[in-house]
Amino acid sequence: MTETDLTAYRQWATTPLQETPTYSVVIPAYNEEWRIIPTIGAIATHMCTLGKPWEMIVADDGSTDSTAQLVEDLELANLTLLRAKANGGKGSAVRRGIFESKGEVVLFADADQSTPIEQFGDLLAKLDDGYDVVVGSRAAVGADVASKSLSRTIFSFGLKTLVQTLFRIPVSDTQCGFKMFTADAAKLLFSRQVIDEFSFDLEILFLAKKFGLQTTEVPVTWIDAPGSKVDAAKVAVEFVKDLVAIRRNDHSGVYDKVNHDMSTSANLASTDSDSTDSDSSTSANSIPPASGQRAA
Repeated sequence: MTETDLTAYRQWATTPLQETPTYSVVIPAYNEEWRIIPTIGAIATHMCTLGKPWEMIVADDGSTDSTAQLVEDLELANLTLLRAKANGGKGSAVRRGIFESKGEVVLFADADQSTPIEQFGDLLAKLDDGYDVVVGSRAAVGADVASKSLSRTIFSFGLKTLVQTLFRIPVSDTQCGFKMFTADAAKLLFSRQVIDEFSFDLEILFLAKKFGLQTTEVPVTWIDAPGSKVDAAKVAVEFVKDLVAIRRNDHSGVYDKVNHDMSTSANLASTDSDSTDSDSSTSANSIPPASGQRAA
């Protein structure tokens, strides 16, 4: 880190932004007390070298350990901590972070830093090319995957085969926890989302295809971090159920309306709660159309 970068970090850490952030980084977290501080440090260190105003949002998902307190104790000026009263699922945490975000570009990144934040620029380049959604991929040509267990490899292959057969989503890895969106695309997709568990990524990408958003993937470096909370056998059963649920939801018109009021959800997220309002009277037309165009 250069002296200029260090100055930028100190400014970010101590002085609230007086302008709209260009970038928002959302970190969903559940019982991450052993790695949330290193993750925040790594992300902040890199993002402060980019020369643009940015914010970080940690969406705690009802942690029962000291995760939320550790984040709060940092007292970083441009880090927002959202607390949920109870564990609602990773999809719920990401949605609360998305709704709270103010950046033109929104990235959500897993708290384990399996995909290093240094690959932010690789995904951003695709948004600059006009894409609305960019997925970090462990399966695309050029990806570097280290320490992935045999069981997880078999599990991933099975999911990929199912997804490509049933949905024909134009990415080969739907589940990598490193995804970037234009602000409009993020809020459009997460306002329709209804799945809050492991399969929420798949649902979001299904919705991107449904709404005609330009989606692509970028090969990433990925390390299977120790302490994974994924139970492959349990998740596989739930994933298959969710495949059926997504199809059923689509056919019954669930995705044709707003399922979460963004302003309400964002406010509730800041007061230790979450919102799921499937009967919202908010018009679908109130969500701005997604576009790859952003302000310079």
